[in-house]
Amino acid sequence: MAHTKAGGTAKNLTDSNPQFLGIKLYAGETAKPGSIIVRQRGTRYMAGANVDTGKDHTLFALKGGKVAYADKRKIKFNGEKTIRKIVSVK
Repeated sequence: MAHTKAGGTAKNLTDSNPQFLGIKLYAGETAKPGSIIVRQRGTRYMAGANVDTGKDHTLFALKGGKVAYADKRKIKFNGEKTIRKIVSVK
């Protein structure tokens, strides 16, 4: 026979790590080549001049310079017009 009562199990104690998404360099800040500017899910911000997109949609600088944000009007395939943010390094 058991000497102690059954203790039961604790479910729901694990937690996932945070993703640390968002803007890492704001407008006017200096970016070095390869530095991450925006971490995002999907393309909320689009890559402009001297900026490239990683496989997880992360925007990073190709050359050094100042970070600049701008708005651009785009037309979707269904004809709807939207305003998208463009990130570039000058």
